[in-house]
Amino acid sequence: MGASLARMDSSITGDRKHFARKILIDLAIMTIIGSTLALIGPFGSFNDPLSTRLIVWLGFSYAGYAIYSPMGWVVERLHQSLDLPRAGLWLAAVIISSVPMTLLVGMLGPLPNAAKLPSAAQFFTQYPYVFVIGGGITLLFNQIQGSPSAQAVAAAPTVTPSPEQVNAPPESSAPRLLERLPPALGTTILALENEDHYVRVHTALGSDLILIRMRDAVAELEPLEGMQVHRSWWVARDAVEEAKRDGRNLRLVLAGGLEAPVSRANVAVLRDSGWI
Repeated sequence: MGASLARMDSSITGDRKHFARKILIDLAIMTIIGSTLALIGPFGSFNDPLSTRLIVWLGFSYAGYAIYSPMGWVVERLHQSLDLPRAGLWLAAVIISSVPMTLLVGMLGPLPNAAKLPSAAQFFTQYPYVFVIGGGITLLFNQIQGSPSAQAVAAAPTVTPSPEQVNAPPESSAPRLLERLPPALGTTILALENEDHYVRVHTALGSDLILIRMRDAVAELEPLEGMQVHRSWWVARDAVEEAKRDGRNLRLVLAGGLEAPVSRANVAVLRDSGWI
């Protein structure tokens, strides 16, 4: 029990480090974007002094990040639970997020005069510009997160393995995907979870993010028996402990309490295969 808690705490610490590093990298990117916009001076701002443009565009960049970035979490949750396409979800997210961003731009635009809400005419005039910039930056972020350079800054969660897990070499017939994982995660793969352009590999000792396409990761799991039960999830058959109903949705409970959603199209497949 104590060893399990230690592994859990270590995994949580690794996830926090990954999150903190991601925030710092994202803010650095937003600083570059804000500075570039300040130098270009779009939408008539070029006539303002450079110092003013820097303050305005950096402020808008950081505010935009605070508004648009959380939508990524919403997109992933809806994508996993409803099996909806990410592109459509991201478009809806940008449309919605551009509303508060437009209000903020309208309020702060008159500074240093008193801030006030924009009129309806001002809102609908500014909204298309905000939508284009917000959508463009969101698209840029998605491209950057999928680039090889992003892999270099992705944090690898650390765990405290048992001595036998560290010292036991993988069998010759072990999945090739294990070669991409730290030895500390052991050799027992439970599931794969797609996260943007990464795949999170869940093992009995923790998890790690690797930059790889889901279909390529699944191909490297042979001869491990399992099934892709959801667009974003592959599950090892031996890892399944029970199936849990949540209304019309079905989730597989894996070893260690991990839960994987099952798309409705795959429920009958799992039933016919004897999984549930």
